[in-house]
Amino acid sequence: MKPALQVNFQTDLRHDSLAFALLGAATAVAQVRTGMALPQALAGVFASTNAIPQARGAMQDIAYRAMRALGHSDALIAMMAPKAPEPLVAALLACALPLMQKDADGSAAYEQFTVVDQTVSAAWAHPDTERAKPMVNAVLRRFQRERAELLAAAALQPVAKWNYPQWWIDAVRTAYPDQWQAVLSTGNQPPPLTLRVNLRRSTVADYLARLEQAGIAAAQIGPQAVRLAKPVGVHLIPGFDDGVVSVQDAAAQLAAQLLDVQDGMRVLDACAAPGGKTCNILELADADVTALDADAKRLLRVGENLERLGLHATMKAADAQHPDWWDGQAYDRILADVPCTASGIVRRHPDIRWLRRKGDTLQLATLSAKILDNLWQMLAPNGKLLFVTCSLWPQESEAQAAAFAVRHGATRLDAPGQLLPTGSAEQDHDGLFYALFQKNA
Repeated sequence: MKPALQVNFQTDLRHDSLAFALLGAATAVAQVRTGMALPQALAGVFASTNAIPQARGAMQDIAYRAMRALGHSDALIAMMAPKAPEPLVAALLACALPLMQKDADGSAAYEQFTVVDQTVSAAWAHPDTERAKPMVNAVLRRFQRERAELLAAAALQPVAKWNYPQWWIDAVRTAYPDQWQAVLSTGNQPPPLTLRVNLRRSTVADYLARLEQAGIAAAQIGPQAVRLAKPVGVHLIPGFDDGVVSVQDAAAQLAAQLLDVQDGMRVLDACAAPGGKTCNILELADADVTALDADAKRLLRVGENLERLGLHATMKAADAQHPDWWDGQAYDRILADVPCTASGIVRRHPDIRWLRRKGDTLQLATLSAKILDNLWQMLAPNGKLLFVTCSLWPQESEAQAAAFAVRHGATRLDAPGQLLPTGSAEQDHDGLFYALFQKNA
């Protein structure tokens, strides 16, 4: 990983200004270019600038917009800039250009002249961009003048049209020749805010009524899944702080249901952080659950979620591909949500498409196979293992499941298989894969 860019804002930028938010978002986007994940990059910017909550929200919104439109913005910048801009300048332009275009619903977050003015102010306020102020101004004003022609030219370039690396576009088109355009388009949409109703505390019907009373529009899209019409802050969600609901994608909520955990069972949730599936299992059954994760810091999130919901699980910080942590007692159910390229959740993590490389698929599939093989020995006779991945690539999903069944003579039970990401009114979920296996007695 290349060294991250340093945050060095001038103090004359007001923290509630668009310029301040643009500069913060651009710094995060530039750090993604060096190999850093966007949430980590934003967290660093927030801490370094001591940004107020309003500014943090604006930075995050602008940075995520920029990531979803990065291929398109790069093409526009290449057409308009006299030479390749410096990293932070390019990132600043990549943050500004999406704000000068309308959203899918025809609305615009800001007036174009405001974006131009504030982006120029942002450029002036940072030592790495101040000399590029005239170029930033010229590029954005040219986009205003020649918008139609520039957009038409960019639309001819696949990376600009779809906003994914070319290898990613090719991989989706090969794997899903009939659905590839819908898959790519869905990945460019902002994700919904989907809740999981804790059935120990409420029913879905009662919770929907509670939302209605609070003036929050929502709809049921799964057995426990409720999608809000408009996202709101988690602490503004009725019942969130009291453990009535949790935030979890509708497809991810299928895991606990497919495992079919019964009271008293011994259950392992491998690769458990941040704990959504662990908690869902415990909401459905009084089971002896172990939440395993290789990252002790991420396990803290599991503990926080369990505490908020009033649930208990044994937490272990250990690597799921090795058995040295296991006490030798077999598990009745094992949930193996293995590491993957996360290609099915890019609408939530739009930086993933720019961080991943084509060769990552084989590397992660190899690691996942080791984890599955290790966990299988821990499963009791007649026990069930649920293999989950949030990848779209068959090498990590269906091919992995088929090879695993052959290696172990496992009986494959009914499960959804590959779920493609969708944002329809009836179904709204990420792209996950499920394969359920039973160990013969």
